[in-house]
Amino acid sequence: MMRLAPRQSLPLLFLWPFFIFLTACGSTPPAVVSGPSAQQPHPPARIDRLIRLSHEQLGTPYRYGGNSPAEGFDCSGLVHYVHARSGLSVPRSTRNQFRASTAVPLDAIRPGDLLFFRINDKKPSHVGIYTGHGRFIHAPSSGKTVSQASLSNPYWQARLIGAGRFV
Repeated sequence: MMRLAPRQSLPLLFLWPFFIFLTACGSTPPAVVSGPSAQQPHPPARIDRLIRLSHEQLGTPYRYGGNSPAEGFDCSGLVHYVHARSGLSVPRSTRNQFRASTAVPLDAIRPGDLLFFRINDKKPSHVGIYTGHGRFIHAPSSGKTVSQASLSNPYWQARLIGAGRFV
């Protein structure tokens, strides 16, 4: 199951990342997404809480299998934790989060959406929370801490495979 935007959108994403993300985060009304988990858009307050909780985790150590600020986070544990504290139920693993989320074209992402990456596998193996302006929060890897990253970074651009929405 591919989550990429239509082929003609991908070159724009990579050539003009800041333009795409700034226009995607404008003050347009929230779109109603389809699918069983998203019959109506959630209130902006829920998205604001999710983003605030994500920022509060910055600096928390990475820990494989970690689910809380006290023990540390892995990437999907961070996503699971902030969504649960925002009143949303999401699966625990990256692959299950990818499968259960409502697909979002990359040129239509908005704060609170999940970004999925392929690191060393053919399947989604990393996830982050999009915070707007071409940036996302994630728990990168062992020895690091929860941090922000930019989608204009060539490393992340080359590995981005799709976006999904629970909010």
